[in-house]
Amino acid sequence: MKESIDRLLEYPIGMTLGLFSVAILELIVFLYCFEFAARYRCWDEIKRGNMAAALATAGKIFGICNIIRYSAALHGTIYDFMIWSFAGTILLFISYILFEFVTPVFRIDREIAEDNRAVGIIALGISVSLSFVIGASLG
Repeated sequence: MKESIDRLLEYPIGMTLGLFSVAILELIVFLYCFEFAARYRCWDEIKRGNMAAALATAGKIFGICNIIRYSAALHGTIYDFMIWSFAGTILLFISYILFEFVTPVFRIDREIAEDNRAVGIIALGISVSLSFVIGASLG
């Protein structure tokens, strides 16, 4: 089985489909993890029009995809890509949890649930910024 997959990955379209499939799966899995860790339901809040939740979620999506992009660019095999993109996204997830705990002034999740857009923008900025740092360190 692995040999037939490796043969398919030798072609640019095969590699593109492989990377794309893994990226979509990773995005879904990690968005679920972020949803599980948050004290609010991201998609329910977005549906209600909560701009802070939309900004924070957009930052998470960008952050995950940026790490995936770095991993795809830096690693030649799909197996290395999967390992490093997963490891990088785990680091982004850990930084999200740390952000909640090291902010003593207010509770990030509560502020986002209450549509505090300033906190949503900060959450977006942190996710995006850290994704560049994490991505650059994946080498």
